[in-house]
Amino acid sequence: MSYDEFYVKSVIRSLPDWPEPGVLFRDITPIFKDPRALRMVADAFIHRYVDTGITHIACIDARGFLFGSILAHQLNLPLVLVRKKGKLPGDTIHQEYKLEYGSAAVEMQSDSVGAGDRVLLFDDLIATGGTILAACTLIKKLGAEVVEAAALIDLPDLKGSALIQEAGVPVYTLLAYEGA
Repeated sequence: MSYDEFYVKSVIRSLPDWPEPGVLFRDITPIFKDPRALRMVADAFIHRYVDTGITHIACIDARGFLFGSILAHQLNLPLVLVRKKGKLPGDTIHQEYKLEYGSAAVEMQSDSVGAGDRVLLFDDLIATGGTILAACTLIKKLGAEVVEAAALIDLPDLKGSALIQEAGVPVYTLLAYEGA
């Protein structure tokens, strides 16, 4: 682990039993109060994607928006939003996915991306992978290619990153927490 990764990990809070008993929540909000940590995270992703030929950054509601907007600005790329169903105006498409108990859905505006677009999909954390896989389905339905799914944190014990890779989408995360 590099010094930057160690520093960023030291800023992230681990909150036991939130939002429910038995869950160890990885709280990234302190990164936004620490300009040094935020710069380290932003720089790591900017350097990774600066010369990759991606044409769009899609980010997932809501914490993915925070990092995605920084990347889009710094890389001078369009930013497209993947939101919870019912939150975007205009013509949209949606995709349902399973949760541990029940289901949820995400949506994108129908004109967000199209044929020939090469999309980086960004979220703050990969747990079970359901949200990212649903977003990948939407992007592909619109005719674009998902070049990579990226996140600040991976929880590999929950096997989401493995499921995303099995679906043919490369995954990159800056940090991993074993024993989610």
